[in-house]
Amino acid sequence: MIYTVTLNPSIDLVVNVPSFQLNGLNRMQKEQKFPGGKGINVSRVLSRLGAETTALGFIGGFTGAFIRDTLHEEGIGTDFIRVDGDSRINIKLKTEDGETEINGQGPSISEEQIALLREKLNALAEGDVLVLAGSIPRSLPAGLYEDLTGILSPRGVKVVVDASGEALGKVIAHRPFLIKPNHHELGELFGVTLTNAMEILPYGHQLLEQGARHVIVSMAGAGALLFAEEGTYQATVPQGKVINSVGAGDSLVAGFLSTYVRTGDLLESFRCGIAAGSATAFSSDLCTKNQVEQLLPQVKIKPVVHPIDLGAI
Repeated sequence: MIYTVTLNPSIDLVVNVPSFQLNGLNRMQKEQKFPGGKGINVSRVLSRLGAETTALGFIGGFTGAFIRDTLHEEGIGTDFIRVDGDSRINIKLKTEDGETEINGQGPSISEEQIALLREKLNALAEGDVLVLAGSIPRSLPAGLYEDLTGILSPRGVKVVVDASGEALGKVIAHRPFLIKPNHHELGELFGVTLTNAMEILPYGHQLLEQGARHVIVSMAGAGALLFAEEGTYQATVPQGKVINSVGAGDSLVAGFLSTYVRTGDLLESFRCGIAAGSATAFSSDLCTKNQVEQLLPQVKIKPVVHPIDLGAI
């Protein structure tokens, strides 16, 4: 089973206003509501790709009920912890001039509720997959991902961490199964600026030496690199028009895991991850299985034995 944790879920309210008038009346041309949060995105794509998944985290109020009910309608299992207050609403205002985001704060989480989450995750067994995705809210312990990875990874749980900064850096020594920084987040970890694959190579290898079992570094339109004990690999991304980058990284994680739990094939999992991330980027919503399958033949992977191997595939 693949479990995902979203500590601060949301309703993502996407509003289209053709010409936004500040301090005036604006009428929506179109609106959409989705359950949001990185872990929830991973679960939604996993379900669309045919993988069994359960979403965990904290929800509250009428907004939390919407998140839970929508996931159930999509056939996704949930085991959320109810909290006081309402789950947040994140507004994405799309106008002819661009996109503006207004994110809510979310409810406060008590120590008892954190303990309940730990109790649920302690029940995971060898072979289970746990995805810890997104930032850690200020009201929660900053070392939560580190603690969970340190407890569960030695038990044989495949822990996947998709976070940035300190939350990511502290889990690496605990042997996470997969981490997925983009090149900006990787540079932040090491205090450097990374602009191309050749510059990324030594830092990806360092993450393996520090404990990560698999590392995927995404570089947007420039492709991605996979670092693993089996070797280092470079993947191209399909060509297409980027419509929406929100959820592309989450889709990459879901595409990788959906194939890995079914086949154990590392490179095919990498290929599916790249196709899923691209399919979401080329769509106004998260990718579908059909969209991923259409892009798969365009994803080319080659081994990187020496920096000279980097480049066009």
